[in-house]
Amino acid sequence: MRAPTALIAEDEPLLAAALQAELAKAWPELRIVATVGDGRSAVKDALAMVPDVLFFDIRMPGLSGLEAAAELADQWPDGFSAQPFPALVFVTAYDQYAVQAFEAEAVDYLLKPVQAARLAKTVEKLRKTVVEKSADAGPSEATMEPLLNRLRHLLAADGAGPATSAPRLQTIAASLPGAGGNQIRMVPVQEVEVIEAADKYLRVLTADAEYLIRTPLKELLAQLDPQDFWQIHRGTVVRASLIDTVSRDEAGKLSLNLRGRAGNWPVSRLHAHLFKAM
Repeated sequence: MRAPTALIAEDEPLLAAALQAELAKAWPELRIVATVGDGRSAVKDALAMVPDVLFFDIRMPGLSGLEAAAELADQWPDGFSAQPFPALVFVTAYDQYAVQAFEAEAVDYLLKPVQAARLAKTVEKLRKTVVEKSADAGPSEATMEPLLNRLRHLLAADGAGPATSAPRLQTIAASLPGAGGNQIRMVPVQEVEVIEAADKYLRVLTADAEYLIRTPLKELLAQLDPQDFWQIHRGTVVRASLIDTVSRDEAGKLSLNLRGRAGNWPVSRLHAHLFKAM
């Protein structure tokens, strides 16, 4: 039987080295195949190396640990020949809301700095999980759904802290592309059809124009009515009332068309539950 493998994603090199040292003592046969310092590299290397276990720091540049896990789950190949999705452990500095969320969703976590006794308990569970996963036929939409549900709930809880009620936006202050921020228009929210991530900006699309804003999508979403705007991908939000058709390709991937707008808009695994009736 081959040695189990793991990937560590931690943006603080000393903490990454400390975790690797503790793992060497708690689980000597575990082989660390990569240590990366940001969420995007974590996704890329995990897809390439297919480790058995992932240790994801919650706060990382580019993508957070939760966002990286969601992105990885969306891109993970399915089918009989595919490998099961890795066992997932989040590593976090103490945050009562994060800890409560992990416990509510039965997701394993480690608090920084990692303590040997706590790590031993995690390793005991991981050994069992890795053995069970090795007997799986491979991931499918059905087997991935429990993980996706957990990630949805964790992403919703991430950074929420005490319950807050953000005021709904009526207008969005946006600039015209190429105007260098010198021309700002207050775009009525009722005109917005699509919001799409593009590098450091968000593209705000109306029926006849395109605008740019720098507000993070997560922050903007908290101020939009979830009945009116549906997130269908990590970087895409559409006006729900404009959804015309939803299609499923031979691989089971969903995409949708919007009335009055050309092109297909892919729907990620994480957000496919919005169209569960299909």
